[in-house]
Amino acid sequence: MFKPRVLSGVQPTGNLHLGNYLGAIRNWVPFQQTHECVYMLADLHAITVPQDPIKLRQSVRETAAALIACGINPNTSVIFPQSAVSAHAELAWVLSCLTPLGWLNRMTQFKDKAGKNKDNAGLGLYSYPVLMAADILTYHATHVPVGEDQKQHLELARDIAGAFNRAYGTEFFPLPEPMIMGEATRVMSLRDGKKKMSKSDESDYSRINLTDDADAIAQKFKKAKTDTIEGISWDAENRPEIANLITIYAALSDIKKEEVVQQFAGAQTSAFKSALTDLAVAKLSPITAKMRVLLEDVDSLDGILKNGAERANELAQPILKNAYNLVGFWRS
Repeated sequence: MFKPRVLSGVQPTGNLHLGNYLGAIRNWVPFQQTHECVYMLADLHAITVPQDPIKLRQSVRETAAALIACGINPNTSVIFPQSAVSAHAELAWVLSCLTPLGWLNRMTQFKDKAGKNKDNAGLGLYSYPVLMAADILTYHATHVPVGEDQKQHLELARDIAGAFNRAYGTEFFPLPEPMIMGEATRVMSLRDGKKKMSKSDESDYSRINLTDDADAIAQKFKKAKTDTIEGISWDAENRPEIANLITIYAALSDIKKEEVVQQFAGAQTSAFKSALTDLAVAKLSPITAKMRVLLEDVDSLDGILKNGAERANELAQPILKNAYNLVGFWRS
């Protein structure tokens, strides 16, 4: 029986945080029952900005531990470092030769990340979406869980797949479908309700890290920016910080935002923050504890990554070989 294949990934560039968990990783867990799942630790994407090699390698381990602690089963899903599968880079070159510059010029993330320094930005940052397309297509992935900020890149991946198919008169690459879901697909900073929660933010108080203990979580929610309006109400435009905390509570408790507002309508902000802290600690503490156990046994964790890379290569190499044959390359 055909099982649709999911491909997704996360950059190993520091501690994963609550936004990664609620917006992505938590949603990946149920796919394991219905899809063939391939989850990469995107270290090729990570070096589009400077990285310390030793820290990058350790970040791959930490990210793998986080995925497993959150419920991704390495025995059924494929968890692997992107750099351990050469097909990603090899297919990216083929696809880059079929991708018009005009398509890449429309990608908003390059403009956002490069800013005024775009003339000095590396080619990798500019061509990042082509590598993302290769990540997906080299596994013939049928579905890709993405946040709103990555939806444009997935649309480009579909365009690139179509360009390849037209160029070689075949329907070789399937057009991957986006999967956007969840109550909290976009978790915002605890210091600015109009900015996405990010591990690159200078302030550690802007995010809840999956490695934070109960005291750190309590301190961060206590210091989270709010406003002077009484009560808990939903107003994303005028009360973005309160709206963000409501979103987080709803996602952690698996209820609708309206139910959260109804439950805490007459509560003081401090009482709501306290309840949110208790909920977050209850949900995240088991993840943090399991991550610590996994990271204490580096040999076992590295073994999981090695096994995942071998399985990923078994999936990717036949597809790459067929793609090369269509292009006219020599491939044994």
